[in-house]
This record gives sequence, structure tokens and C-alpha cells, in this order.
Amino acid sequence: MSSEVAAGSSATQQFVTRIGGRIRALRKQRGWSVQQLAEASEVSRRMLTQIELGQANPSLATVDRVARALNTDFAALALPEGDATDAEVEGTVAWQAPDGSRALLLGATHEPRAELWRWTLAPGGRYDAEPDRPGAQEIHHVLSGRLTLALQAGPQVLAPGQSAVIASDQEYVYLNEDAEPVVFVRVVTGA
Repeated sequence: MSSEVAAGSSATQQFVTRIGGRIRALRKQRGWSVQQLAEASEVSRRMLTQIELGQANPSLATVDRVARALNTDFAALALPEGDATDAEVEGTVAWQAPDGSRALLLGATHEPRAELWRWTLAPGGRYDAEPDRPGAQEIHHVLSGRLTLALQAGPQVLAPGQSAVIASDQEYVYLNEDAEPVVFVRVVTGA
């Protein structure tokens, strides 16, 4: 399963369109060409053009890299401004897979930067994460099901009611190796 946003749903298209428009606006505010943003973010010019046009479903890590290059954060690009529509009351769908797995960005703070997420992984679901910036951390708290965090130091399995803090400046994977969906809350700091 890819860590890219799954195409097809209207919530996903709203997310893709929102981040594309915001990236284009911030790039133009800086007076940068697409090539300059590509160099600063280490994202290809072609991918950036597709993102700005709402034609690409970038990975969460790609959006993070572009946000950092523009001196902002993922939440500033992804969350709706001011009054959310009814469809966004439960959160902004930032990742969705064909099996029903998805990640909702529920909210964020500016200083210090922190993001609150609710994730659902279907049975057999998987999300491969790319490393965040050095020093970034995540707190995970499982609401139902069992979450396996595949880390460089080895797997960590969390049952309902259990929590863990991990360094997210490493490659890691969220896995659901059980027959029931896993639902967990994720707090990201320093990303």
C-alpha cells in the first residue's frame, strides 16, 4: 500500500486542491519559480506542477518537504481556513487507501508546532512513513485494535489504551496485522 493519498473521494480531491492552491500562492508570494521550489524542497518540478494543478496525490512526506521549503508546515497547507464545511467537521482527510484505511488531520497548533491526527488502518493495512526533520516525535494512543509500529530498533505492538512515543526522524511503518481495524490517535511535534 502506498503512502500517497488515494484518488477518487471528494474529500481527497478537496485536500489535493487545497494544498495545490496554497503551495502555488506561497510560491508566488516568495517570487519563486517552480524550479526554485523544486530545488528547495527536493521535489521534482513535474510533481510540483501536478500538485499545484490538483492533478497529483502527493505523499504526506512530500507535502511536508514542500511546506518546510516554503517556511510553513503541513497543517497550514492542509487544514481548512476559519469555518469548516460539514464534510470537514470530523477532520481533513489527508491520506486514504482503497481498503478503507485513512488519516484525518484533526487540528494543529502554531507555536510550538503540533498536529493531532486520527488514523484508521483496515485489517492488513499499512502506511510507510518517511522520516520527519531531526528531533521530530510522535505520540500514539490506540483506541481500538492493535497497532504495530515497525521501527529501526524493532517492532512495538500497542493494544487498546496503550501509548508510545517514538522519534519520527527515522523510517517507520504503521501496520495492522490483525483481523479487526485499528484506530489510533497520533500527535506529531517538531515535524
